[in-house]
Amino acid sequence: MPINRKATRRRIHQRIRKKVSGTAERPRLTVHFSGRHVYAQVIDDDSGKTLAAASTMEERAGKKAVANRETAQQVGQAIAEKMLALKVEKVVFDRGGFIFHGKVKALADAARQGGLKF
Repeated sequence: MPINRKATRRRIHQRIRKKVSGTAERPRLTVHFSGRHVYAQVIDDDSGKTLAAASTMEERAGKKAVANRETAQQVGQAIAEKMLALKVEKVVFDRGGFIFHGKVKALADAARQGGLKF
């Protein structure tokens, strides 16, 4: 059976989502990486609403976007600023099935430096 990275990540993400859930007091910070962009959302799972979102699509509108550590740090800082504006400091981190290394770690560290607590 050939290895399908997308299916494997989706399976791992489903396993994580059984354990990780966001509330109004402590929403879920989820990340996603495509080949070109970095996305981060803060979601209140109780009400099913997205509280804030940040991505490279909004920050690097005129430039060629690349999903790397630098852009992940920019998105992490942006999502932290948006959440502090909403007066929410504590979040639950959902790595989305990605390994906590490289881009994921860079985004998480930038969000922590921006004032979010995991």
